[in-house]
Amino acid sequence: MKIVYLGDIVARAGREAVYNNIENLRAQYKFDALIVNADNAAHGFGVTPGICRDMLEKGVSAIVTGDHVWNQRDIVPFLDECKQIARPLNYPDTAPGCGSREILLPNGQKLLVAEVVGRIFMDAADCPAQTMDKLLRTYTLGRNIDAIFVDFHAEATGEKQAFGHYLDGRVSAVIGSHTHVPTSDAVILPKGTAYQSDAGMCGDYGGVIGFDIAAPIDHLCRRGYSGSRLTPLNGRGTVCGTFIETDDQTGLAVKIATIRINPK
Repeated sequence: MKIVYLGDIVARAGREAVYNNIENLRAQYKFDALIVNADNAAHGFGVTPGICRDMLEKGVSAIVTGDHVWNQRDIVPFLDECKQIARPLNYPDTAPGCGSREILLPNGQKLLVAEVVGRIFMDAADCPAQTMDKLLRTYTLGRNIDAIFVDFHAEATGEKQAFGHYLDGRVSAVIGSHTHVPTSDAVILPKGTAYQSDAGMCGDYGGVIGFDIAAPIDHLCRRGYSGSRLTPLNGRGTVCGTFIETDDQTGLAVKIATIRINPK
């Protein structure tokens, strides 16, 4: 199975960059599944049902989210309505939506997509490892599922690496998101799981993680606080992500490569 995953889509610049490059990605990677992280797709904070529908109509197979999943109120009922979007798996079972989605692809293969959030420097959530253990009691690679993709939406690189090794050999890929900065550590782990600490973002790289520089500079460098909300940049966006190819018999990874498409 060939999977293209695109990191955090930030605002209009990120959405347009993705939409403008889907056919280029399809031609280059001949993907069977296209997964996108839409945690910042709606003006930088969360995602709306309308944006999700646009993505799915344009060929996206599955949408993952993260800690901003609740930012747009109208997404809440949509999380139950749509079977192609996943909220964090390690949020309470009573939360709207589902943390994993089984996607039947056009080629007849089945892909499980799971969204998990970290706990270091993040809001409280259940244990990522125990939550995945519970899910994997139902699914086994090469038996009842063709591939398992896990988006680990976390802040700390060490936590991401530990989680990747914890799941090594049990899932096809563990790819990090949330920091918006692509890492150069894409690798196939010893037991066959593709791993990258962060796929980066799809958006305008001219500022601070896709946003105008004024508020971050005030908050982090000058005054210790900011009097304004983060404002997303809407220049031409860059597409960053990860390509994974799996063995059709085992479901484990045989290839991983980073994706970066700069604006023309």
